[in-house]
Amino acid sequence: MTSSPKRNAKSGFATRAIHFGYNAQDYHGALNPPLFLTSTYGFESSMDGSDRFAGEAQGYIYHRVGNPTVSILEKRLAELEGGEAGLATSSGMGAITAAFWTLLKSGDEVIADKTLYGCTFSLLQHHLVKFGVTVKFIDMSTPDELTKVMNDKVKIVYCETPANPNMRLIDIAAISEICAPFETTFIVDNTYCTPYLQRPLELGADMVVHSATKYLGGHGDLLAGAVVASQEMIDQVRYVGIKEMNGAMISSFDAFLILRGLKTLQLRMDRHCQSAMSLAHDLERHDAVERVYYPGLASSPFHRLANKQMSQFGGMIALELKGGLDAGRAFMDELELVTSAVSLGDAETLVQHPASMTHSTYEPEERERHGITDGLIRISVGLEDYDDIQADILSALSTL
Repeated sequence: MTSSPKRNAKSGFATRAIHFGYNAQDYHGALNPPLFLTSTYGFESSMDGSDRFAGEAQGYIYHRVGNPTVSILEKRLAELEGGEAGLATSSGMGAITAAFWTLLKSGDEVIADKTLYGCTFSLLQHHLVKFGVTVKFIDMSTPDELTKVMNDKVKIVYCETPANPNMRLIDIAAISEICAPFETTFIVDNTYCTPYLQRPLELGADMVVHSATKYLGGHGDLLAGAVVASQEMIDQVRYVGIKEMNGAMISSFDAFLILRGLKTLQLRMDRHCQSAMSLAHDLERHDAVERVYYPGLASSPFHRLANKQMSQFGGMIALELKGGLDAGRAFMDELELVTSAVSLGDAETLVQHPASMTHSTYEPEERERHGITDGLIRISVGLEDYDDIQADILSALSTL
């Protein structure tokens, strides 16, 4: 690899996740990229500083718009997603808001899928509208629903797939085809899948966002986000959305931690997916379980689409118990190995109740309308030995 790497089609995913964008010999042979702990950068001359600010000369200006450690991460994420450029942010919401603030103005419209992470929903439902932006929520799992509402005012079409928390899938290629004739940006939140399992840009999306807090970091020890798109779009988001609007630049230390996490991303995702598939089958067979939502199951209405656009089915499971909310709470309280906590993608298996936790920003009638029931339980399947995960969960279910 060189310090200005070109995509090598012969290199596998794990190889690129470990090596791309970094040449140790450019940094005194250091195997790991060094941390650049600086807020500002010196210029060779006053003219050099002026030229950098004008975009006429290469070089760093201020950490909010760039840092050498962060740049390595951004190049690597763009490579793995199949995009031209990447931007790392201080949180997933920082990534989403930076993109939205850059692309939208008063009078514009946003069309979003009806199932979204709670804070994303709150941003669209309660806050963007304050600035004269119209937001419409539709069932994007039926692409024809998008056709009915598309118009020239729509500047962003937004979805998660799989959707948090109920595992609905969106046909990325079909939605991108509908968006193509319009001057709109189709954004996909790829947090659940990571670029190892799904690459929305290759399916026609214009932009990908991540909560890098989750699988990309992988260890529950940081907050971060990412945006990947064309170079032109990323430049706009960096110099408008981040530099001038939300300031959500990632720290160099958190960028370093995500680079470390990427080295094991393929191994971890393989394990998450394997254990989640086993658990989904075990849950589907259990008498206390009403329904399991997991795209790897043949019973899932999204199974065929999952096989089309995902290489594996992910580490997230949602389920409904026959006893509803009371049974769900009792089940969670009986768990010993599995931790009751929000977030996902960690080494530890985590369980949470979306209606009262991650999606509590929805009003009860909104949750019902958007497919998030009071009895839904979400499990992020971790990296423990599967026999131990299985024993803890089945033991808790046996008490119901």
